This record gives sequence, structure tokens and C-alpha cells, in this order.
Amino acid sequence: QVQLIESGGGLVQAGGSLRLSCANSGDSFSNYRMGWLRQALGKEREFVAAISSGGGTTYYADTVKGRITISRDNAKATVYLQMNNLKPEDTAVYYCAVHTRNSVSSPRGYDYWGQGTQVTVSS
Repeated sequence: QVQLIESGGGLVQAGGSLRLSCANSGDSFSNYRMGWLRQALGKEREFVAAISSGGGTTYYADTVKGRITISRDNAKATVYLQMNNLKPEDTAVYYCAVHTRNSVSSPRGYDYWGQGTQVTVSS
């Protein structure tokens, strides 16, 4: 069973940084490709970043490349999202989820979503 819990969101000024964490309280975490996605108010959920089960391959949306880094610690069953140089347009609820099918950039390819953590970037 997969149960994901996100943390680390908050309010930050433009140009600031946040580190999000997603902990899995279930088993077999190291078998899963994991992703971070976000949903801004009034918009559709969108892909942010993903990481392979072993951590050796990462994927990023073009809008966050160079500013956001995804990583994981399988011993701690946790995936991270380090966000730097944040912009007001990064404001959204951020979710982690398990990638199970289709393209990593498609939100429809994810299951076992966490409850989300709010990130608000003020200008």
C-alpha cells in the first residue's frame, strides 16, 4: 500500500527557496518512479518533475528547468523537490504521486496521490 504525505510548503517571496518532501509510509517505495505535480487555482494539474526508481534519471517541465531539482532517498522512502528562484507563477498546490503508466509528463499517468502542500510565492 502506498500512502504519500507531502510537507514543506509555505509562503515565500519571489526569488526565495523552498524544499518540499514527500514521505511514503507504505512499502516498496524504491520500486516506484515518483513525480511532483502542481495545480494552481483555476488551472489544470500539471507536471513539474519526476525521478526514476533508483534516482539516476530525472525529468523536468521546461518551465522549471534550472530552478527546481528532484531527488530521493530510498532508505528514508522520501522524495524531495528543491525549488530555487521561485516566481509568483509557481504558486500552486504541489502533489507527489507514483508514476504508473503513459508519459511521465502526463498527470493522467500517476496514481496514489498525496494530499498536497500549498506553495505561495509573493511578488
